[in-house]
Amino acid sequence: VNLMMLLEMAAEGFGDRVAIGSADGGLTYRGLFNKAGAASERFRSGDNTHVAMADLSSVALPISLFGAAWAGLPFVPLNYRLTDEELSALTTRVSPAVVVVDPDDPDRLAGHAGIDVIERHRLLDLVCGVEPPDPDWTMTGEDTAIVLFTSGTTGQPKAAVLRHRHLVSYVLGSVEFMQASEDDAALVSVPPYHVAGIAAILSNVYAGRRVVQLPTFDAADWVALVRAESVTSAMVVPTMLTRIVGFLDSEGPDGPGLPTLRSLSYGGGRMPLPTICRALELLPTTAFVNAYGLTETSSTVALLGPDDHREAMASAEPTIRARLGSAGRPLPAIEITIRDDLGDEVPIGVPGEIWVRGEQVSGEYRDSPPRLTDDGWFLTHDGGWVDADGFLHVTGRIDDVIVKGGQNISPSEIEESLLGHEAVADAAAI
Repeated sequence: VNLMMLLEMAAEGFGDRVAIGSADGGLTYRGLFNKAGAASERFRSGDNTHVAMADLSSVALPISLFGAAWAGLPFVPLNYRLTDEELSALTTRVSPAVVVVDPDDPDRLAGHAGIDVIERHRLLDLVCGVEPPDPDWTMTGEDTAIVLFTSGTTGQPKAAVLRHRHLVSYVLGSVEFMQASEDDAALVSVPPYHVAGIAAILSNVYAGRRVVQLPTFDAADWVALVRAESVTSAMVVPTMLTRIVGFLDSEGPDGPGLPTLRSLSYGGGRMPLPTICRALELLPTTAFVNAYGLTETSSTVALLGPDDHREAMASAEPTIRARLGSAGRPLPAIEITIRDDLGDEVPIGVPGEIWVRGEQVSGEYRDSPPRLTDDGWFLTHDGGWVDADGFLHVTGRIDDVIVKGGQNISPSEIEESLLGHEAVADAAAI
């Protein structure tokens, strides 16, 4: 059980399909497999123990991700928006490593001990037309596949460990092999260092869906790319959807809309109700999905599905309408419970901490103790409650509290109240 199994099945099952890029001239699944193998040879040179990337999304992302897996090395996507000092500190924690970098800023990590820098275009040149080595994978499900640095709300970034079995379990539990048709295309606009960006590559490869990448988000560019590439599915974060809705509104009622977009998932933060309500109005034939998950859970653990969105939108019943602000129900292979400060389960409707359990859940860190109980529950540090129908309502980080005048104030509640006003586009309480 390892990530290469996903790509190998895709290359054998639909090798001539385009995997990454434009429908006309993009990289096929067989081509991705071959280039990942060629990249693995470069990654295994020297004494490298990790393959890192400090770069925007491009075709180099899946090549590096699977090339690292082929080489049996953990892949570490880094936040390229960090300062030079912060980025250097993270690379030190995974050295010796080969790091794929943005050719527009190649010197950020140059000269660092234990860091073997290769610019994106040089990597792509290196793997062009090269025969891959024979598959000689020895990694098991217990080996580390991905290391992602989580920002959190306090302290230094933690290095979350995702093993091959965690990620494969997530993919197999949420996607059917070759479920996509040849005309399906997924637009990925979240950065590589976000778990959703990694999960999107893995799940779309297994499904056989072409991936279109938008390296830097702009609402007009996003809409234009959906139209130009006939994108059928996409994933965004709330701020992105707010701007997309604003752009579509600016085109007026006679605008062309997004007729090819069959599915739009969102997550990574609290969605303003005015935004999702307006999006449902603007895109009446699009299936909306709210995906709740964390880095430590290999992405999504709960979903608010398309039917739930439309039912809540159409209902005048307050309890049903409130589901529009929920994270939906757990995935079939996931258990979710709400616990109090003592670790005891609380009754329906009572807030507490969200605990999650399942095969895809890691909860492990480098250089830090795991946040797992002896029986496998992961303490998310997210607050929430579950209603009588099993819908999970996430209230925010339990340690994200402002103490003022002896009272505990929840920033998320302030933000939600502000975002409920139609004149407010975004808000942050600090």
